[in-house]
Amino acid sequence: MSNKLKTIITLSGLATATMHILNRINYSMHTSKGYLKYSKNNYYEWRFGKIRYIKKGNGSPLLLLHDLSAGSSIYEFHKIIENLSLTHEVYAVDLLGYGLSDKPYITYTNYLYVQLIIDFIKNVIGKKTSLIAVGDSAQTAVMACHNDPEAIYKLIFINPQSLYESNQIPSEQTKFLKLLIEIPILGTFIYNLLTNKSSIEHAFRQNYFYNSVNIKEQYILSYLEASHFPNHSSKYAFANYISKYMNTNIVHALKEINHSIYIIGGKEEKDIDTTIENYTYYNNSIESVYIPYAKHLPHLEVSEEVSNYIQVFLV
Repeated sequence: MSNKLKTIITLSGLATATMHILNRINYSMHTSKGYLKYSKNNYYEWRFGKIRYIKKGNGSPLLLLHDLSAGSSIYEFHKIIENLSLTHEVYAVDLLGYGLSDKPYITYTNYLYVQLIIDFIKNVIGKKTSLIAVGDSAQTAVMACHNDPEAIYKLIFINPQSLYESNQIPSEQTKFLKLLIEIPILGTFIYNLLTNKSSIEHAFRQNYFYNSVNIKEQYILSYLEASHFPNHSSKYAFANYISKYMNTNIVHALKEINHSIYIIGGKEEKDIDTTIENYTYYNNSIESVYIPYAKHLPHLEVSEEVSNYIQVFLV
């Protein structure tokens, strides 16, 4: 073996070992606080893994579906659950691949989550249920309602994904990116770079909140923990998310469903006017309202206003 080849092998080994050590340090730093834990966690034994959920209150059932971006989990609803539970039986789930639910190495698609929602309603809730879906989860809620209209009562979307974005499909470039992130050590290292504290803080300041003064350190750390627990396996859902595997064209379903639909938009959310206009074009019975001084997560930034609008719509 030539000296040059020996050097290459040695340096490659050192680089791999260094990335592995950094990955372990990163995991320990970001998952030790336990921000995602609740006093009463429940688990639904679904066919693809355990689904963590919480249940609170009495009344007509309401299922909360978090966004699908990195770090999303039940936590984003923690400021509205108490209020909603005064008049509703509230369920909030960590979708497969997110929060404290199992995060298997599989392909995550819209259809996978549609089946999860319908199975959860039938096997856990057991009654016709209203859905609140945030961001990218709105397309899943639409398809679930279209596939099994008898399981769902009303739909509420908070800053739903635009119809243009939901129609995007995996390309050769995004498929390669997915494979790259799923590689054990190198992929984990890349994932850590994409979901570090500074990137999550940037997302809160630029996209999630209107007023950065309202951002609490605990919000950032909770998203950080959710994006790395356990053992970085959150990267599998993330790889599918950014590679467009979770997308689907919902136009046909949106036109056909006859359920009551309500859209809550952050007034400062990017392109929210166009998004709502497109949704109402295909289903003119949709009602909408804007929350002033809010962006993508109004239920976390101005939770009382959002809770009040939800309560009015669900009467």
